[in-house]
Amino acid sequence: MGKQTQTVKILYTSDVHGNASPISYGTNEPADSGLATYAAVVKQAKKDDEHIIVIDNGDLIQGTPLMTHYVKEHADQINPMIGLMNEIGIDAGVIGNHEFNFGKQILNHAVEQSAFPWLSANSLDAQTMQPYFGQPYIMKELPNGLRVAIVGVTTHYIPNWESPEHIKGIHFADAFLTLKKWVAYIHQQERPDVLIASYHGGFERDLDTGEPTESLTGENQGYKMCKEIEGIDVLLTGHQHRKLTSDINGVLVIQPGNNGEMYGEVVIELQDDKDGWAITDKHASLHSLAEVEADSESLRFLSELERSTQRWLDEPIGHIEGDMTIADHFQARLKKHPFVEFIQKVQMEAGGVDLSITSLFNNVIEGFSSVVTMRDVVGNYMFPNTLTVLELTGNDIIAAMEKSANYFIIDEEGHIAVNPMYIAPKPQHYNYDMWEGINYTINVAKPVGERIEQIMYHGKPLDTNGRYHVAMNNYRANGGGDFSMFKDKPIIKDLQIDMVELIRAYFEKHKTVQATITDNFTVTRS
Repeated sequence: MGKQTQTVKILYTSDVHGNASPISYGTNEPADSGLATYAAVVKQAKKDDEHIIVIDNGDLIQGTPLMTHYVKEHADQINPMIGLMNEIGIDAGVIGNHEFNFGKQILNHAVEQSAFPWLSANSLDAQTMQPYFGQPYIMKELPNGLRVAIVGVTTHYIPNWESPEHIKGIHFADAFLTLKKWVAYIHQQERPDVLIASYHGGFERDLDTGEPTESLTGENQGYKMCKEIEGIDVLLTGHQHRKLTSDINGVLVIQPGNNGEMYGEVVIELQDDKDGWAITDKHASLHSLAEVEADSESLRFLSELERSTQRWLDEPIGHIEGDMTIADHFQARLKKHPFVEFIQKVQMEAGGVDLSITSLFNNVIEGFSSVVTMRDVVGNYMFPNTLTVLELTGNDIIAAMEKSANYFIIDEEGHIAVNPMYIAPKPQHYNYDMWEGINYTINVAKPVGERIEQIMYHGKPLDTNGRYHVAMNNYRANGGGDFSMFKDKPIIKDLQIDMVELIRAYFEKHKTVQATITDNFTVTRS
């Protein structure tokens, strides 16, 4: 009699970021993405094989105008992302860092509404030091007695980004150390045939060479997990928005991009022998949602909230005189752009200060045309940031400027260009800040850390020991982007109103806004 064989198939998403409907909200055009489309894939797969395991790897409930509108106007209803995942019938979700963006009440409601467990073994109740979201892992029983363990962990770097009140009472233990502990425990206590680690985090090193690809802060530990933890068969990853499959030290790894445009598939082949099930083969693949027709039941579930969201998005809120559109994102960072100046003005007025910092978050932002709608606002400011005013010394300001100046390099042709570290493995254009209220020069020809020159405030050299009040978003104020010089600085004002609402309020007050430029900074190579 021949040996028995068994196949384990896993479908998973990561960093869906609120993309429920197959639509691009910035243009209102159809898109090959979203949970409603993914639902059709999973439903068909389950018809073909009822024993498929379905997992979401975090950053699920934040990221689109649909979710912003839901939180503001419809939070008494079921969270649309949870409703869809319940319909899909996933086996588990992992807590991502953006799950906390709307505050603990929205997150707790989402968890309560879920027909599936949320895993995050290293997100601990600060008093009991037990997993805050309940289960650190689950066991799945498949035919022929085959047992699959799924353990979830979350990047522990969250306190460097999130508003303290959003994570009050939660301690984020080291993800690597926690995973190592639980993998050993699961093997000892559960004796699974397959162990899947689902990590809302990415890779800190090149997958092939092992060379560091970022500062080894602990934000991403995937490479270390594969190299130093015994007993992981598959590591599902996310957070970095990369699209990859590979093998590290015998651990199959995968990451399926972001915004619900792709999903990951893992297939594990096993054979039964006298010692139990043994893995004979495993492979991973990424799949696009292009040419997949969205699930009709999911679309019906979303229809009322989607109509309400569209009405909200098409509401005109103000006008622009002049040109505030962005044609070249690099030039908009190299030289002052009126859209950047507009955001600075909103922050300074709301914060009651004359110093502000902001960034262009990505290379998709289009700026504002003559008529501004809420669709334009949320398309250009897609994060649920609030506004914070910090008290900084002149030395803090210079240190922050020097960090941002690392954004630029001089390329082989002698031109100023973007430092590749801000492009790959994950675009991080949001970590280059521009300042308002201070005149300064970035000399890219100088060594990193010595590039800021001619810093003037109100016509006088910046006082390195002086104290200044600076408006910025809460992500940066909490040290996000490794701006450690901002951490634990005195908070002068903390506006618990997100930037989308502050921008809207600015237009309500000013109605028509002039597109202006104050040339307060220069980027040079001499």
